[in-house]
Amino acid sequence: MKKTTFIMIGSLFTICTILLACGRNSIETQAIRKNVTETVFASGTLELDEEYNLKAKTDGYLQEVHFEEGDLVTQNQTLATINNTPNTINAQAAQALLKLASIDTSSNAPALKQLSANIDLAKDKLQQEETQYNRYKKLYEQKSVSKLEYENSTLAYQTAQSNLRALEQNYILLKKQAKQQWIAQEAQSRANNDAQTNNTIKAIIGGKIYKKLKQNGDFVNKGEIIATIGNEKSIYAKLNVDESNITKVKIGQKVVIQLNTDTNQTYDAIVTEILPTFDATSQSFACKAAFVNPINFKITSTQLQVNIILGVKNKALLIPKNFLQYGNKVLLKNKTFRTVQTGIISNQWVEITKGLNEQDVIIEEL
Repeated sequence: MKKTTFIMIGSLFTICTILLACGRNSIETQAIRKNVTETVFASGTLELDEEYNLKAKTDGYLQEVHFEEGDLVTQNQTLATINNTPNTINAQAAQALLKLASIDTSSNAPALKQLSANIDLAKDKLQQEETQYNRYKKLYEQKSVSKLEYENSTLAYQTAQSNLRALEQNYILLKKQAKQQWIAQEAQSRANNDAQTNNTIKAIIGGKIYKKLKQNGDFVNKGEIIATIGNEKSIYAKLNVDESNITKVKIGQKVVIQLNTDTNQTYDAIVTEILPTFDATSQSFACKAAFVNPINFKITSTQLQVNIILGVKNKALLIPKNFLQYGNKVLLKNKTFRTVQTGIISNQWVEITKGLNEQDVIIEEL
């Protein structure tokens, strides 16, 4: 809808006389000077500046719903729960596996205890083989044993050393693998616990429940909106300003707002933001206006009409709009046309900036 720039005048004025001229009726008047306020008309809605949608984080059936529309809620307040059995089962299973993984990392883990025992045996074996090796080495130097016997004792000693090193490395590897398994299982347990907490729906920030979209027993999908919550103290007017007038609107300008639900009352506001987004459907830009005083009105999305006050012109020269003819011409009383320059134009009035004065009498032929 195209928005119209219009003026508000302190008192309506016109000096008109019905005349009979050349067999036809006509109306005559003169321009008059008045202080006028230039405004831009816009429509809009009441919106919440801190509004958000409360969404389900998992699939399941809603149960234990603890809120209604209009309720005030606090941050982290539990509003509902979702019955999602797989999440609960997975969390319990992950916790049990984490417990087993923790046991495997301790020194009392069966596999580690078995390896530790084998290492002790390997150390004893190595000590025996070392003693035997040293004995055969002396005997070999004394030519009391054959070279083959000495080499066999040497090989047995070296084999015992290798076996001990292998068992010790296996012990280190097994502890490392157990630790890695614990880390992986601990992460999985945290993930499953987090998934289980998704069954509980909490308020992200405090506010008022403006819309309740789901009821107890409804099945919800992950990401589906359950309710709309907003700060009731942050209601603002979202204005749709016609593209032909948006350049006239500035931050800080006064706005007079009238709600469609109560046309007998007006509210003062201030333009706080001009959004760059252009709506091709309505051919308008969006602006935000903050109320000067908090309003006792709790329903959002209410339609409204506003006048954005651009400024005041003192002693503007005005004529009724119906006296202005095509080509910015007016018909004088002597039946001659005069071209004028115009300023503010509304549905009823035209500002004359050049070409006419208060003494000139203009007529409109009926």
